[in-house]
Amino acid sequence: MRAVRLYDKGDLRVETIDAPAPPGPGEVLLAVEAAGICGSDLHNYRTGQWISRRPSTAGHEFSGRIIAVGPGVEDLSVGDRVSADSRVWCGICPACTSGRTNICETLGFVGEVCDGGFAEQVVLPARLVFRHDPVLPAAVAAMAEPLAVSLHAVRRLSARSGEAVLIAGCGTIGGLAALLLSRLHDGPILLSDLNAARAARVAEVSGGKIVALEKGSIAAALGEKGRLRYAIDATGSTAAIATLLALLSGGGALALVGISHGTLDLDPNILVEREIALLGCHAFENELPEAIAFLPDLAPKLTALCQTVKTLDAIPDAYTRLITSGSPFLKTIVDLTSAPGAPE
Repeated sequence: MRAVRLYDKGDLRVETIDAPAPPGPGEVLLAVEAAGICGSDLHNYRTGQWISRRPSTAGHEFSGRIIAVGPGVEDLSVGDRVSADSRVWCGICPACTSGRTNICETLGFVGEVCDGGFAEQVVLPARLVFRHDPVLPAAVAAMAEPLAVSLHAVRRLSARSGEAVLIAGCGTIGGLAALLLSRLHDGPILLSDLNAARAARVAEVSGGKIVALEKGSIAAALGEKGRLRYAIDATGSTAAIATLLALLSGGGALALVGISHGTLDLDPNILVEREIALLGCHAFENELPEAIAFLPDLAPKLTALCQTVKTLDAIPDAYTRLITSGSPFLKTIVDLTSAPGAPE
C-alpha cells in the first residue's frame, strides 16, 4: 500500500510498504478515506520536535471505513464509517483515571507514537474510533478531530452570555472556534489574522467581524460601551499573546490553544489586578463524540473552509506549499474516496 512516512526533520517520503497485519485484540483495521494536514504535522516536519519513531506514517486527523475487527471488539463492525481520535493515552495515570486523558502523563499522538492516517490502511485501538453519519462526506468526517480541539478551547474559555470573544489566528483551530461560537455563543465574534483572505473566509461562515489587534479597531467593532473580556489565541505568537492581555478588560479570560515558540515576558500582576484567567487548552477531553454530532449541520460550512488533494503522493508538495506560501483555506485534506480503486 502507499503511505506518507516521516523519517526525520525535513524528510517526508511517499512509499509503497506492506499493508498492516490483521487487527489484534481490541483493534480495528481502517481503509482511510480522508486525512487532513495539521499545523502540528508541519511543525514536526520542520523541527523534528516530536519524532519518536523513524519512520512513522504521519497524519492524525482522518476518517475511514472499518474493514476488519480484532478479537474482543463488540461495538464496532465491518463497514462502519468512523472518525479517529488522535490521542494515545495510558488509562492508568492519575490524569487518565480522573478523566483528563488529554493531559495523560505519557500522552502521545497517532502519527507519532503509532502509524497514522496518511496511508491507504491503518490499524488503531478500537477505543480511538467513533462512528459518524454514513452519508457524511469523508473530508468532512476528517474534520472531527480539529473540531473537537476547537470545542475544547471554547468550553475552556466559557465566555459569559452576550460578551464579545476575539479570536486571534484564523487557521484551522481558530476558524473552527469561530464557527462553533456562532452556534453556541450569543455575543459578538471578532477575528484577527494577518492572512486577509483566510480571515474573510472565516468571517463569511461565522458572521464574525474582522479587526486589528489594537484598541481603536476593537472599539469601533464593539461600539462605545463594548468591552473585550474574552479571547482565544490560536497563533502561538508570544507577541500576539502579550497584545491580547493588554487589550482585555478585567474579569475575563484568555485561552491559549496555539503552539508557541519562545517565552512570554509576563507581569503576573496584570492577571491578579484585573482578574484575568490565563487558560491552557491541550487537545480535547471527551469532546470528540459531540464534535462528530455537529458535523452534519456544519458540513456545508466546513466544506467551504477546506481544499482537497486527491492522492497521498500530493502530500509532500502540499506541505511545501503550506509552509512557504500559506493558504486562504483553513485545511488541506487528502480525499481518497475518488482515487482509483477506492472502496465503494
